[in-house]
Formats: sequence, structure tokens, C-alpha cells
Amino acid sequence: MVKLNRIYTRTGDDGTTGLVDGSRLPKHAPRMEAIGAVDEANSALGLAAVALADSPQLADVTRIQNDLFDLGADLATPGKDFAPSGMVLRIVPAQVEWLEGAIDRLNRPLAPLTSFILPGGSEAAARLHCARAAARRAERAVTALAEGEAVNPSALAFVNRLSDYLFVLARAVNAAGEGDVLWQPGANR
Repeated sequence: MVKLNRIYTRTGDDGTTGLVDGSRLPKHAPRMEAIGAVDEANSALGLAAVALADSPQLADVTRIQNDLFDLGADLATPGKDFAPSGMVLRIVPAQVEWLEGAIDRLNRPLAPLTSFILPGGSEAAARLHCARAAARRAERAVTALAEGEAVNPSALAFVNRLSDYLFVLARAVNAAGEGDVLWQPGANR
């Protein structure tokens, strides 16, 4: 359990921040960029959750927000051992599998896409599309980190599935996809 009595510590005044293992990194290091992008995606998802307050999908979104905190903790724990333990929190395959199942459940009743869709439709869907774009940014940051450092394969899979989930959820929220705004290629020539 986390207990924070004091919010500022002054330890980051030199431009560094601490990781789970006690090491310190510059706040602009690729690992910190990835952690920050995951935090931004979680914040965008929180904004979408407000618009889903009366929706049955709110519980799933809240679950994913908790999983995004798990992802942040995973990324804040450098190393090559990705097994979770009592002291180390890692994204596990079951979290990825749950996302895949949720995508399949949401997508099943939707009509197949015949065009790309524009982000929008209902307010809730528009917010979910913003969260999706933030999740894609987080995925780019995590994959950039993985080019130079070890990253949990389950964390990579989770952040990859997340944008898919948010896309399908936005379609489901848009009156089962019927409220999607279709792209009209070259419409303004």
C-alpha cells in the first residue's frame, strides 16, 4: 500500500528522479518518457471515464486505469527479470488476455468498418479517441525504450492492445458504431 504524507521531496531538484530499485535517472531519459506517456494516457482515460459515468463500460475503464498504474510500476522497475513478486509489480499475460477478450466482446456486435472513422461522434467517444491517441503515444515511447533497454514483453503487448481496445470502445459507445463519423476521402477538394 502506498502512503504519501509529503508530496514534495526536493530530491528531483537536480533534474533526476528515482526508480523502484533506488537508482536515479534524468527526468528526460527514455524510461521516464515512457512512464510519463503512460501517465498521460491514464489521465486522458480518466477524462473519458467522466463521460462514461452511467455506462456499463466504466468498470472496465477503471480496471484499465489500475492496470496502467501497474504498467507504470513495471516500467519504473529496470532489469531483465519480468516475474512479478511481492516487491515487484509487473504486467502479466493475464492482463493482456483480459484486454483481448474485452476487445472481442465489444467488437462482436459492431458492423464491419467500410471506411476509416474520424475521432468524434458522441462526447464520450471523442474523449475515448483522445485517450486512444495518448495510448499510441505511450506505445511509441515504450517501444523506443525497448530499443535500448529490456522491457517486459507483456508490458509491450498490453500497451499495444490498449489503443485497439479504446478504438473499439469508442465505436461501441457511438451507438454501436452507427454514430461513427466516416472519413470522406478528398471530400474538400
